Order: sequence, then structure tokens, then C-alpha cells
Amino acid sequence: MSGVTFYREQDADPAALRGTCVAVVGYGNLGRSMALNLRDSGVEVVVGNIDDDYRRRAVDDGFEVLDIADAVTAPCLIYLLIPDEAVPACFAADIRPHLRPGAAVVVASGYVLAYGLIEIPDFIDVMMLAPRMLGEEVRRSYLDGSGFFGYVSVEQDASGEATRRVLALAHGAGCLRKGAMPLSARNEALLDLLIEQTVGPYLGTAIQMAFMLGVGAGLPAEAMVLEMYMSGEMARTFQAFAEVGFMESVGWHGAVAQYGGFIRTLEVDREAMHRMFTAVLEDLRSGGFARRFQEEHAAGHPTLEAINAVKAAGSLMTEAERRVRAALAS
Repeated sequence: MSGVTFYREQDADPAALRGTCVAVVGYGNLGRSMALNLRDSGVEVVVGNIDDDYRRRAVDDGFEVLDIADAVTAPCLIYLLIPDEAVPACFAADIRPHLRPGAAVVVASGYVLAYGLIEIPDFIDVMMLAPRMLGEEVRRSYLDGSGFFGYVSVEQDASGEATRRVLALAHGAGCLRKGAMPLSARNEALLDLLIEQTVGPYLGTAIQMAFMLGVGAGLPAEAMVLEMYMSGEMARTFQAFAEVGFMESVGWHGAVAQYGGFIRTLEVDREAMHRMFTAVLEDLRSGGFARRFQEEHAAGHPTLEAINAVKAAGSLMTEAERRVRAALAS
């Protein structure tokens, strides 16, 4: 059985970026964190962003901020940190025409490469540095020295230096303090989408269903949200998975929790779950989901508008959360 490889700080040569400007395209939560981390590591950074509040924040943070086309004109390493669905149009209009030999494109998600949504010339390096951490946490973990996990890949090595360049980028971002695992862009996209669209919906539905059943049975709504997630006990359970392993962490719970959890797991309709998960996997592999999502983006995200409307309408769970926060703040 082969071992698992993680790149660490000793595997990188920061000098691989010496004399190279990193153009951070997009200054949202992740873009800002990456730009600040890289600058603090001594990397030359310029920010490319449209004229919006994010651009003004980058100016306030002391960066040289340009229109995207101007930021990527000089041979540089271009780190794409805008939303996946916005990359194809931005790349075609503002980046692809300005690419020259010696340049490199780095994606923060494998999505656009996995589904062939951008046209890559053969004379540039193409890499991936995909953090497995929320944007603001990328910055926090850099400042406290802990670092964050990530995936890295070289998708096209035109210069012969692509591996050195992406590892130097990961080093400057703080990723290698924790570790970067080699993973292709195709597999990163598939992995990310699969978990979001299988585990996520089941977990979210289970929480909402349990809440409604519990409240209907006379349990206080505030106690329900506290029990399921506001106390932090569930988050700690997931942290235990990381620290000691999924099965080993079972022993952290009492006998009644182990017994009840085990017998109810046996009662779960695994065949129905397997059918759904398999259908999701095939939809992702075939590119069906990506096509529909790009159509959704082109149509102005009507589904997102519906989601926002549901969120704005509030819910019994949201009201219970507010009451718990208010009680704790008093």
C-alpha cells in the first residue's frame, strides 16, 4: 500500500518566486487573505479587481490595485480567486489575450479546469493551489502560525519550473506549515462537489427534520438548536474525527450514545442514500451539473435569489438561535 504524500515547508524553495509578481485576481475573503499572506511572506503582489467595494478595500490595505487586464499584462503568476462561475468570462476577456511565455495561471479550485471552461494556451504553466479552509481562516491560521491544509497540482508545465513555483506559492501563503496534498484539478473538483452535494444535503435535512420533530414533541426550540450545533459539541465531534479518527472517536461518547447511535445507524435506508449519492456522482462526472450551473450563472442566478428569499423569510430555527444569543449576551 502506497503512502500518502504531503508537501511541507522543507519541500519548497521560496526563491522560485524571486523576481516574480503574483497577480491576485479577486479580493474577496479568500483573495484578501492570500494577498496579505503572500505580501507578509515577502512576495511581490498586485491585485486585479473590478471597481467595487473589494477593490477599495485592497487600496485601503496598501496594495497596488489595477483593472484585471492591466494586472496580468506583465509576465507574472496569476492566481485566480474569483468565483468559479465567473472565471470563464473573465479569463476569456481580461486574461487570455495578455498571456505571454513565462506566465503562469494558478486556480484555487479545480472546477474550471475539470470541466474545460477555459482555453489554456500551451506556452504557460497551469497549477492549482486549493485551500481546504474558509477565506478568513486562511489569514487567521497564517497569523497564528498554524497554517492550513490544501491541495496542489501541476496541470501543465511549460517552463519546467511549475512544481517549484506552485510549492513556493503554497509556502508563501502558509499552506505548507500544515501540509499540501497532491491532487489533480479534476479530482479536487469532483471531491469538493461530491461532499457538498451528498453529505451536505443529508446533514442539513437531518438537522431541520430533527428540529421540527423535537419542537413538535414539546422540546424547547432553544434547547434543540443548542443541542444540535450552537453549543459547539457537534463541531467538537467533527474535530475528534480529525484528531483521532472517525471510528476511534466513537469511544469519546458514553455507552448510551454509542448504543443508540449504532442501532439507529443500522435502521438508516442505506439503499436510498446509495442511490442518491451514486446519481450525484454520475451527474458530476458527466459534466451535467457544471453545464446547469453555468446556465444558472448566465441567467442571473435565479435559484440563488430563491435561496436568499427563503433565508430572508426567517424560520423557527433562526428565531430560536436569536433568542439563545440574546440570552447569553444579557
